[in-house]
Amino acid sequence: MHAWDCGTPEEYPGWYRCVEYIPRANRICREVFPPLLAAIRRSPLPLYHVVGGGDYYRHLPGYMRAAALAGPAPEPPPLVASDPVLDGLHAFRSTTVFVGEHNQSDVARGFERLDFAPEARPYGDEGVAENGHQLGALCRADGINHLIYMGFAINWCLLLSPGGMHEMSQRGVMCSAIRQAVTAVENRESARRELHKEEGLWRVALAFGFVFDADDVIRALNRLCGHGPHDE
Repeated sequence: MHAWDCGTPEEYPGWYRCVEYIPRANRICREVFPPLLAAIRRSPLPLYHVVGGGDYYRHLPGYMRAAALAGPAPEPPPLVASDPVLDGLHAFRSTTVFVGEHNQSDVARGFERLDFAPEARPYGDEGVAENGHQLGALCRADGINHLIYMGFAINWCLLLSPGGMHEMSQRGVMCSAIRQAVTAVENRESARRELHKEEGLWRVALAFGFVFDADDVIRALNRLCGHGPHDE
């Protein structure tokens, strides 16, 4: 989920400045994703890609299948009316909190050319969903009732974005995560020890499903398809 190619710090310094986990996500894509995705693809289990932030995925067969299965998205709930005070508060947050006025142009340029990270690009007709409506349709069609998430970030998009754990748990799906395949949005006090990642994983285990180690998942997948040692 949301395993994006965010370019380099030289290309988008403002994006890297306000989204401090990007270097950790890049390392996970390089080091953790390849053996994990390879093991999934050798197994009979489906691999889904949860996307967002642009239209970089809409030409893919896996997205076309998800969109066809799901049909039109339901109407969103009606919004509470805004007013000048609320508009001003949103503007103040955007310029002074997140993403910050000095970062806005870099973030906007980054999203204009958004794409999958090279290591996370879908193969063949792997399912691609841009919201819980489509991801739920894939799950129903394929008989899937337990999703194991990898991607970014465990306490942000994976939790609350369209297709995230909160939304999918409301559709009856158990939602788990792979410890080594996620990172979190951290702050100055938490970043060194990745404390918000630990809190995010704790929340997954408490409220949604389970937390698995990547090596255990790979061993289980290898046993499932008859490869590798049959140790516990």
